[in-house]
Amino acid sequence: MRSPLITLLLFALALASFAAEPLRVACVGNSITYGYGLSNPVTDSYPAQLQTLLGQNYNVRNFGHSGATLLSRGHRPYIQQEAYKNALAFKPDIVVIHLGINDTDPRNWPFFRDDFTKDYIALIRAFKDANPNAKFYIAKMSPISHRHHRFVAGTRDWHKLIQASIVRVAKSTGAHLIDFYNPLLPYPQMLPDGLHPNKAGAGVLARVVYQALTGNYGGLKMPMVFSDNMVVRRERNFEVYGTANAGQVVTGSFGNDKTSTVTKNDGTWRLLFAAPRMGKAYTLTITSEKRTLKFKNIVAGEVWLCSGQSNMAFPLASDEQGKEALAIADDPNLRVLNMVPRWDTDNTEWSQQALDSTNNLQYMRCNGWQQATSKNMGGVSAVAYYFAKSLRQMLNIPIGIIVNAVGGSTTESWIDRQTLEDEYPELLNDRFKDNVMVMPWVVQRMRKNIAKATDKLQMHPYQPTYLFDAAIRPLAQYPINGVIWYQGESNAENMEIHERLFSLLLNSWRTNWNNAQLPVYMVQLSSINRPSWPWFRNSQRQMANTLPYVYMAVSSDVGDSLDVHPRKKYPIGKRLANLALYHQYNFKQLTPCGPNVQRAVVQNDGEVCVYFNWANKLKTADGQAPRTFEVAGYDEVFYPAEATIHNEEVRLKCPQVAHPAFVRYAWQPFTRANLVNGDALPASTFRVEVEH
Repeated sequence: MRSPLITLLLFALALASFAAEPLRVACVGNSITYGYGLSNPVTDSYPAQLQTLLGQNYNVRNFGHSGATLLSRGHRPYIQQEAYKNALAFKPDIVVIHLGINDTDPRNWPFFRDDFTKDYIALIRAFKDANPNAKFYIAKMSPISHRHHRFVAGTRDWHKLIQASIVRVAKSTGAHLIDFYNPLLPYPQMLPDGLHPNKAGAGVLARVVYQALTGNYGGLKMPMVFSDNMVVRRERNFEVYGTANAGQVVTGSFGNDKTSTVTKNDGTWRLLFAAPRMGKAYTLTITSEKRTLKFKNIVAGEVWLCSGQSNMAFPLASDEQGKEALAIADDPNLRVLNMVPRWDTDNTEWSQQALDSTNNLQYMRCNGWQQATSKNMGGVSAVAYYFAKSLRQMLNIPIGIIVNAVGGSTTESWIDRQTLEDEYPELLNDRFKDNVMVMPWVVQRMRKNIAKATDKLQMHPYQPTYLFDAAIRPLAQYPINGVIWYQGESNAENMEIHERLFSLLLNSWRTNWNNAQLPVYMVQLSSINRPSWPWFRNSQRQMANTLPYVYMAVSSDVGDSLDVHPRKKYPIGKRLANLALYHQYNFKQLTPCGPNVQRAVVQNDGEVCVYFNWANKLKTADGQAPRTFEVAGYDEVFYPAEATIHNEEVRLKCPQVAHPAFVRYAWQPFTRANLVNGDALPASTFRVEVEH
């Protein structure tokens, strides 16, 4: 007979053996789960990579079947496949389901959409019958990109409808909802055929499941926009957010305000503090179980995003007045978050390190918020600095500017992917390097930068959506008061495409910041010897007149006939500030802009009268007669007109045109137009039809 001690030891060993039995994880799905397209699905599929992440305490099995539909009446129902039977027999403790992609097939969704939710619930119940204690994690579908041959023929739209159904299934069943969509969305190169992830993409999915199962999100983290010296928006509650391990208590203090929360299952947390007082410096402290983050010298004020291409990026040190400006730049309440490209888009071939980092969206670098000093402002945008300095002088409150301009960048590169997929998918093709909708200069520069790339789907900052993902997403929707925007040079050869894109940019950013009235103050292109620019400048003028909460600063009078980067940036920053002060801060005593043409009317004597807004004390900049006015008939042959100023209007005489039909002004690529108002602000390039 065994002694009681031996019996107790044997029982303990048995109990330990039972406790050590790995948790069974069944990955249920279609070809994406199976690992279709991978060189070795056994090691590279997301379930295989998940096993590596989870370790020996889990037994992960791949029950993916290519082409499988969730719909029981679909063309290849998952419940009729051997993989399904094997998955049930496995009696999993954890079931991860990723189905629905193949249900976007026109053979399925149009006919059987009413079955989707009930079929999904039935699938979950079947696994529940196999193991009543099973836990369920159902995935929002991974992206189907523009590369898919049926993308605009229903698949794009049905994908959204099915995604919404999956969310409802999670609510109905209590299953954990995980996201396979957003983590892959910024990386289209990880979906080589538009559908199936490569090894890196499968790794992204494995990481999503690992985090959901373990709650391990890497501990306490916060977006890069949180740092010492940050400026937060005044007169509104201060929201603080980040990630931590699921279930962790996160505690925060901001001044005398203290609060805490529990991290959600998806690893996110948010804390809300009372609006900070003006004129006081705060410290923000965020603490979790194992980490504390502390940010000092935080002030309340106004926060502006300063974005665009090289004329916005143009540094203060290179400006015509830069030396003088830097000498008096010290200002503890003018603060800058300067996001700078790691590699310039100049005429060079990038290294493999640059190419790899670009593919991983690691294109911008930033050292946190900085207080303005003569030593650190030299590399900051001159336009942004002068804009902020003007606001500081007029408002006498802290001003924070976030600068993320990238030389040569296109409008489409700043727009989010969902917007372009819905509204302009023609731009999202793999032949972007040969796309006739893109300016040849842009294509040539991109080809030069990525000449050494071995990845056929190599990414570049000029590509559609890239800079939204690399330079807007990292801001994590940090609250801003408005945007100043200086861009267009890389879209100036097709103003019709740009007009469409600029409206999409507005919608994209206003959606991102959840602010339908987010104001955008743009700079009209300056003067240079490029034939398309008069039309483009006029297009910008028309957009500023018609698009809501869009305003424009003229720069044609400070252009350079030979240099696309004119060195006179102070007038531009000052004009942008005047616009903001007038429209946003109610400084109605200011004149916000130069003379803005309203209409042209022909008189009985054939003279044309041109009427303007903001034309008080209308004059010319040099005291000479108004230049560059032209008149044409319906034949659109323009002749120079004799122009005279009468109070707030300009009268034109042109004997060569008996029946005036059009008037235009400053209609030269590089113009010496000279019409200004009493505040010396210039009139825009324009072309208008004459009223009779």
